Amino acid sequence: MAEPDHRAAAAGIRTAGELSLVEFPADDPERALRFWSGLLGEPLVPRETVEGQGWRTRASGPAIGVHPRGSGPGDTHSLPYFEVGDLPAALARVGDLGGSVIHPGERWAVCRDSEGSPFGLIRRIR
Repeated sequence: MAEPDHRAAAAGIRTAGELSLVEFPADDPERALRFWSGLLGEPLVPRETVEGQGWRTRASGPAIGVHPRGSGPGDTHSLPYFEVGDLPAALARVGDLGGSVIHPGERWAVCRDSEGSPFGLIRRIR
């Protein structure tokens, strides 16, 4: 088992298991909103402009998000997003650890881990 890399803390990466968001692309956003709101018993509300297109929950804990499916790398499957304090440093760490950045951005990015599994990183704004 690998030892923890304390450089992750310097990049502002949160501890394992602390999700910020799980995002679901939808072919029919209205249908997806009915499904997730009905399942969770909580409304998904329109996102603020800085958060991008779509809807999300606003309760405490990790958010559930829905957006219209497009053709980008975050539009094929559901993606977990992890908050980071320093997005550029975290993206550098992804590469250092054998992963890849497939959709870089200033606020968020979509990456693949060393085994090819996709995930997202979001710059903490609080």
